[in-house]
Amino acid sequence: MSRLTYVAHGPYAPPVAARELTAVSADGARLHVEVHGSEGAPAVVLAHGWTCSTAFWAAQIRDLAVDHRVIAYDQRGHGRSPASDACGTDALADDLEAVLAATLAPGEKAVLAGHSMGGMTLMAASARPRFREHAAAVLLCSTGSSRLVAESLVVPMSAGRLRTRLTKSVLGSRAPLGPVTPLARRILKYATLGAGSSPVMVEACARIVHACPRRVRHGWSVVLDVLDLDEGVRQLTVPTAVVVGTADRMTPPVHARSLVAALPNCVGITELAGLGHMTPVEAPELVSSRIRELVTTYAQIKEGA
Repeated sequence: MSRLTYVAHGPYAPPVAARELTAVSADGARLHVEVHGSEGAPAVVLAHGWTCSTAFWAAQIRDLAVDHRVIAYDQRGHGRSPASDACGTDALADDLEAVLAATLAPGEKAVLAGHSMGGMTLMAASARPRFREHAAAVLLCSTGSSRLVAESLVVPMSAGRLRTRLTKSVLGSRAPLGPVTPLARRILKYATLGAGSSPVMVEACARIVHACPRRVRHGWSVVLDVLDLDEGVRQLTVPTAVVVGTADRMTPPVHARSLVAALPNCVGITELAGLGHMTPVEAPELVSSRIRELVTTYAQIKEGA
């Protein structure tokens, strides 16, 4: 399980949940779930990305919980969810269905937001009955559906077999990340954040990523290497908005544009100049505002409904 290191103060410090619970997935995997805000408020479900945790959404939780019920959970092996031998897109979809079943009333609608692997989770679950029962709209942040390693710009060289092989080696490394040092911050900033990212943003992301256990990090890197969720995108029929940073090296804008072209009901793309892969941390107000817009337009509770 994660060492749960994260910043303790400031906008990226995780707020205290109103309640916590455990959702049990189809294969028995136990998932840590947090609920923030007031019962009865419009619901938002947040799915974090590879090597992250609920702490990644701290800014959105703090903002949205004022007038929403915000549900965030740790993907299996991340944060406070124990590791499992099962790694794959079916497991991601199973886990999301378990969280929806544990936190939403039958037929209750919510806006679902996913960052990176969290966005892939939503694509993987798009045809599932529970997803279709509960999803009013979706926000995909800094994510893609296929060719993740081939399109990655983490290794600074021309596209081709050599770059793909080196990228696979870097992202799939079994080496421990170790403590958060100045060098570690520089490496993480280069790979995942825009050049203008503040030290506070870098520190928050570094602490979260470095808390992910080595075995979990490697196991999910293998899944991302062979990812193919193109059909899942075509099955994502609810209104879906897309956000991407133009300087994203992990999932460059080519992925976001492919999503926009394939989504049956895309309601807009936002390209953030100079921002990297960690858009919910780099542009917290904008990501929160996109979620609010989706709630207001597609999931707002109507009087007398």
